[in-house]
Amino acid sequence: MDQPARATIREHFAPLPDPRSDHCKQHQLLDIITIALCGVICGAEGWTEIEQFGRVKVDDTSNEITALPELIQVLALQGCIVTIDAMGCQTAIAQTIIAQGADYVLALKGNQPTLEQAVRAMFADAQATGFHGLAYDHHTTVEKGHGRIETRRCWTISEPEHIAYLNEQGGWAGLRSIGMVDAERTIGEATSREARYFISSLAGEARQVGQAVRAHWGIENGLHWVLDIAFREDDCRVRQGEAAQNFAILRHVALNLLREERTAKIGVKAKRLKAGWDEQYLLRVLQL
Repeated sequence: MDQPARATIREHFAPLPDPRSDHCKQHQLLDIITIALCGVICGAEGWTEIEQFGRVKVDDTSNEITALPELIQVLALQGCIVTIDAMGCQTAIAQTIIAQGADYVLALKGNQPTLEQAVRAMFADAQATGFHGLAYDHHTTVEKGHGRIETRRCWTISEPEHIAYLNEQGGWAGLRSIGMVDAERTIGEATSREARYFISSLAGEARQVGQAVRAHWGIENGLHWVLDIAFREDDCRVRQGEAAQNFAILRHVALNLLREERTAKIGVKAKRLKAGWDEQYLLRVLQL
């Protein structure tokens, strides 16, 4: 019997449109979905409980940007590549990563508008001229299976003059290259495409940068769409608007992940409690 198709959380929800107005967005839609899914796995029965699950434990006078360098400082990162979403694209964070003997690939998306615009312009100009006279690299991967084709094209520019222009004030410690990943996904007749931009302390090997970006979203999960009484669906009081349907989908995904985790010889309800108590077990459920 053929194994069921697998997809990462990012891949599965990639076609999902974001209905929010741009000026109201404080978090990426994929981040919200991931937090909500983890919350349901760990026992959340409603949106209020998911909100409590998703809060970042930092000082009242701090925030994620100031907390990240503190976290990085206590990790053993020598020789590692640290990848962080746009929220973490800050000079202080880059400096801390380099000080720990690691490299970074940091996403650009609205958080550094001037830098992002400059990087976008550099790649647009480079592509228009076929990267003529530039130090650059390119790598493409194509994955086929289960009715979908995924093509990822990664370009890097490590031209010293370009990097010096972007880092004129020297604030980006170790900056050596910029990257662009063009991801195209086709399922049947539908094709979606997204271009993402990055800055990096890596030398500029496109394969390495592309693999780092790909690994960032490498949470594997299976989707079987089944229900179980352990989720107390009949008792759920989520009713307003689309909330009930959205929460039902989260239950389906969470249940499938819990059933696929077979190292703990206990029931689904007990697995939910265990995931809430033990972060390492939660990661195992997520197959991370």
